[in-house]
Amino acid sequence: MKRKIAAIFAADIAGYSRLVAEDEEETLRRLASYRQVTDDFIAKYGGRIFNTAGDAVLAEFPSAVEAVRCAIDIQESLRTRNLAYPSSRQMSFRIGITIGDVVERDGDLLGDGVNIAARLEGLAEVGGICVSRAVHEQVANKLSVQFADIGAQEVKNIPTPVHAYMVAMRREDGTYGTPQVKKPIKPGTANTPAWMWPVAATLVLLAGIGVGGFLYYTKLETSVTKPSMVASNATTSAPTPSAAPAPTPSSTPLVTSSPAPTPTPAPPTSIPSGEHFTADNIPFISDRNRVLLATEYAGAGDAKALAINLNGFIGWIAGQVNEDTAKTTALEQCQKRADNAGTTRKCELYAVGNTVVYAHGGPPLPPLPWVKRDSLVEKPFASKDVPMLREPGRNRLESLFAPGRKSRTIALGPGGQFFFNSGMDTLEESTRRNLQACGALAGVPCMIVTVDDVFVVPIPTTLRVTGFFKAEDSSVITPRERGDIAHKLAEATSGWNAVAVGTQGRPGLGLKAADETTAVNAALGDCVKRDSDCHVIAIGPFTVGPN
Repeated sequence: MKRKIAAIFAADIAGYSRLVAEDEEETLRRLASYRQVTDDFIAKYGGRIFNTAGDAVLAEFPSAVEAVRCAIDIQESLRTRNLAYPSSRQMSFRIGITIGDVVERDGDLLGDGVNIAARLEGLAEVGGICVSRAVHEQVANKLSVQFADIGAQEVKNIPTPVHAYMVAMRREDGTYGTPQVKKPIKPGTANTPAWMWPVAATLVLLAGIGVGGFLYYTKLETSVTKPSMVASNATTSAPTPSAAPAPTPSSTPLVTSSPAPTPTPAPPTSIPSGEHFTADNIPFISDRNRVLLATEYAGAGDAKALAINLNGFIGWIAGQVNEDTAKTTALEQCQKRADNAGTTRKCELYAVGNTVVYAHGGPPLPPLPWVKRDSLVEKPFASKDVPMLREPGRNRLESLFAPGRKSRTIALGPGGQFFFNSGMDTLEESTRRNLQACGALAGVPCMIVTVDDVFVVPIPTTLRVTGFFKAEDSSVITPRERGDIAHKLAEATSGWNAVAVGTQGRPGLGLKAADETTAVNAALGDCVKRDSDCHVIAIGPFTVGPN
């Protein structure tokens, strides 16, 4: 165990038990979606989640400033999401932050710092943030936000009062208002004659200043007067419109962290595909939305349009006055959902009426089966072992993928592009959506490298992965032998495989080995029988080079 000073962040959902009691399935699905947002922001600001339980999240930050910035961004993002739900079904976090001395044990943090953060979270308003005096002192002159001093607060299981501050939340116009804390008036003081003051003072002294002070401070109202918030939802006048619901919240939204830029295609309407609309062919979206679109969109009357997003968001509408109105509304619906989730990817029209207008066609996919299980090559997942990723990508996997719910997968592209998700209804859906999204980014088929908690392909450690290996396309193998090598590798469906080559391009193989080292040694041994200066060029499905 070791001690350290850290900024501790504690959050949980207000009224969570009631939400679960009213609709357990819908609440759990939305919780997974909202947790994706909180986890993403925590990682963005350098935090680390060290404990979760139900709706609660505990995280540590090396900086109080970053912890408060993270909390503000989380609350603003979730406030926007909640506008889509009636007030009785809104899911809002309370957040508490303190700085304290904590003990680290097996990755978990213990101590008063953790307990105080949890108590401050309980003092926060719904959708609000409450911080300790130590945090306030650190951030007051560094962030353009304001605070309300609510004084010393008695909290459960903490022997001394905790001096706390409320953080001002942003108004609808983007400004930050100064919180106003209501101060109670002492009972009976409003109309008391002057001659009664000595008597009152004597009675108070006789009753005990300590008890009176305790009651006064514990009954001090700590609520912050929030600025009024009005949501204006402009709608287009149209005969009986049929609007799309939000993307099915049964799963955590797709997440990408890829060095590849977002594709910028030509406008879909300028290159229509002309295919008849079939829900089964729509890429990226959930299976539940496929079913919904197959029934409600396909059967709806014109004018109608459907927009989709690489991250799986959709927007559709029917019964509009004309196609232009339908296209505009569908795109706006889809983009609003994507923006609320924090993705930067743009929505595009997929269909107008029952005609597909999506410019890109289906994304490139590998041949079936997409997932092959082999106990000889499987090993526990670790974000540091995922090949070809940069450090930010590994950090995202560590904070978002590793603690995610099953079913979850990672699809990897030959240039280091990757897509992942968690909490899918089925492994098949997780696999399909990740391969489609990754393929769209990479422009070539990707592969599933991780399923839930294990790698399902051989992950080289003796040499550095540089890309995907295809023997038939390898320029270092003599042309007349490429086909034979590809055939032999295709037949070696279990264990570790390796390919070595010498100066004359003559290859050597190590097939169906029990481990990486055995495969590498066998490939080198086979190569030196036919060539000189042999070196390994492939291990499993990857090309490799020196570390």
